[in-house]
Amino acid sequence: MTAKICLVTGASSGIGHATALELRRAGHIVYGAARRVDRMAGLRQAGAHPLAMDVTSDDDLARVVAAVLDEHGRIDVLVNNAGTGLHGAVEDVPVDRARRLFEVNLFGPARLTQLVLPHMRERRSGTIVNVSSIAGEISLPLVAWYHASKHALETWSDSLRQECLPFGVRVVVVQPGIIRTEFEEDTPRELRETSGGGAYGVLAESMARRAEGNTKGSPPAVVARAIRTAAESPRPKSRYPVGYLARTLLAMHRILPDRAFDALVTKAG
Repeated sequence: MTAKICLVTGASSGIGHATALELRRAGHIVYGAARRVDRMAGLRQAGAHPLAMDVTSDDDLARVVAAVLDEHGRIDVLVNNAGTGLHGAVEDVPVDRARRLFEVNLFGPARLTQLVLPHMRERRSGTIVNVSSIAGEISLPLVAWYHASKHALETWSDSLRQECLPFGVRVVVVQPGIIRTEFEEDTPRELRETSGGGAYGVLAESMARRAEGNTKGSPPAVVARAIRTAAESPRPKSRYPVGYLARTLLAMHRILPDRAFDALVTKAG
């Protein structure tokens, strides 16, 4: 198989770091982009190319795309993985923080795609992998803004997929379930800090304890392998649910009536 030129965002930790390593081990040429370049030494040792980039900076995005194109003349695979979380009741979360979340989780990937897509379209080849979450389909309490950003990313991806069909560019959504990352580890603290002392305190504490008690999340490598499969496939699926409880929770959400699902996810204890 011919080596693909891959650009992976959020490559300093978690799913992005694992994905960059997985693609590199498969023989692809990998550029890993993230704000924390000091945390990408392992990628450099593996033969990947770390690049400093803030996904909310237009200048950074343009610089990184130009650097890869100047070196290779093409980008075959774009993995929009960079993202952030936000926990707390809708009433408690400042809207400015929600706007920042959307800048990272939606508008950053959208702008990067706008920079890469013309080159893919001209070559009539390429794969764009958008890392969403099961949160892109289901909704849980005290995570409204994060879920909203992932819902938006998924519907945006669906429209993009339809637009790209005539040009041979494939658009894929990956939906991780519960994955052992810094994002998951930070959930209890943020729930308590944002909503633990107010009207939603009982629910916040219940969800924080659930998060602390869950030790069965999948490693990021599970998601990385799914991304590699999508990147290497000539006809990838439009969606790849992957990881602990991903398929189970999506199926429950599709089958159960709204009231039954609401009762399940808001149950205290």
